[in-house]
Amino acid sequence: MTIDRGLLAILEVQAGKGEEMAAFLEKARAMAAAEEGTVTWYAFRLGETTYGIFDTFADEDARQAHLSGQIPAALGQVGHRILAADPDIRQVDVVAVK
Repeated sequence: MTIDRGLLAILEVQAGKGEEMAAFLEKARAMAAAEEGTVTWYAFRLGETTYGIFDTFADEDARQAHLSGQIPAALGQVGHRILAADPDIRQVDVVAVK
């Protein structure tokens, strides 16, 4: 399988909401694991208030299914409480994989 597409989401959280974001991301891991077309899924922290998700997909249909799936819906339900700004979500082209 050739992995050539992904998503990068940068999530800025409100001060003091980092633990809540980390807990959300831990729950989201199970949702991502259930997605057939999601090949890899990583949640990470860049700083005290900056978190992110990077994932890769088997094909464009899988990427689009993910964008309209459970994780964005769940984030939409809690985002107003923990996010400082709208998520910065970028579609990426993967150019090399090991």
